[in-house]
Amino acid sequence: MNSEIRHRIGIMGGTFDPIHIGHLILAECAYEQFQLESVLFLPSGNPPHKKHRHDGASDQERLDMTALAIRDNPHFTLDCEEMLRNGFTYTCETLRLMKEKHPDTDYYFIMGADSLMSFDSWKHPELISASCILLVAVRDQLETEKMQEKMKELHAKFGSRIFLLGTPNLDISSTKLRECLRQKRSVRYFVPDPVLDYIKIKQIYQDTE
Repeated sequence: MNSEIRHRIGIMGGTFDPIHIGHLILAECAYEQFQLESVLFLPSGNPPHKKHRHDGASDQERLDMTALAIRDNPHFTLDCEEMLRNGFTYTCETLRLMKEKHPDTDYYFIMGADSLMSFDSWKHPELISASCILLVAVRDQLETEKMQEKMKELHAKFGSRIFLLGTPNLDISSTKLRECLRQKRSVRYFVPDPVLDYIKIKQIYQDTE
């Protein structure tokens, strides 16, 4: 008789530059809808698709902001796995290391619809698909129909296990928030108050000209 207890852990990855309420709401929806034990917030170390990123916060500042944003939620945890590695960081490698450390855990990788549509271009999507279940956020019926077609395609190509994640229709991006901060426009309610205080104290995203 197999008495092994399987754990259900979510992974919320991103540059979090800065982290905002969209990230937090997405993670909370995944936690509730898929009965997860916890959600790991995994700030990306050096993602190859953002290798020319030079106008944002430092790695330490991104870690600090993420920690501040999730500190009051007992089922959110900061994971520094990618920050500790040298060179470019890839999701397939991160998941391999996590599965080696925790073979009794089923991982649920949380992503937006745009990420799913470009999933074919990720490094070794077949390994990612074998290592986790994908949870994809959709916001309207048209998007849902497009996603369902993409889900069928990825399942056929890579064996991907994908489920739709219902979330509020929030159009928030870190890129837009950085621009607002540079222009000294308000981002209140888009960014958690402790994170916004930290940004002001550290003077992150300020023009240096």
